[in-house]
Amino acid sequence: MPGRLDPKPIPRRDFLGLAGLWSAAIAIVGSVAGMAQLPKPRVLPEAAGTVKVGPATAYPAGTVKVFTDHRIRVIATDQGVAAMSLICTHLGCVVAEGPDGFHCPCHGSRFDAQGRVLGGPAPRALHWLPISRAADGSLLVDTKGDVPPGTFYEV
Repeated sequence: MPGRLDPKPIPRRDFLGLAGLWSAAIAIVGSVAGMAQLPKPRVLPEAAGTVKVGPATAYPAGTVKVFTDHRIRVIATDQGVAAMSLICTHLGCVVAEGPDGFHCPCHGSRFDAQGRVLGGPAPRALHWLPISRAADGSLLVDTKGDVPPGTFYEV
């Protein structure tokens, strides 16, 4: 026997209608929150401009070192030492190295081993970075600079 203070039962159609409205509202709020994050780049450029990568003697010809913290790749050949940025020129994601070059996991840009664009939305090749020598003999990579592709620092 229902009392005077017992809640009035909700008809099934009204309950299903309210559940549908709440589900739609949650979906709309989630979609708007997801779209609000799209314009922000996933990786921001770091503030420091110069990275010490070690002594020149640590780079005999054929050496390849990747500095993941600074997102640079240093290679040594018979021509000298060169550094290339591992930051995609599209929106700043960190590219991953593969057997035939580099690819951007965010938007699918592809680069060859020299950093030239093979496909995807990237507008430019990966940046080659200038290298200099510090007073203590260590090599310095300027992550803010840019040199033409194929520029090697003679050690």
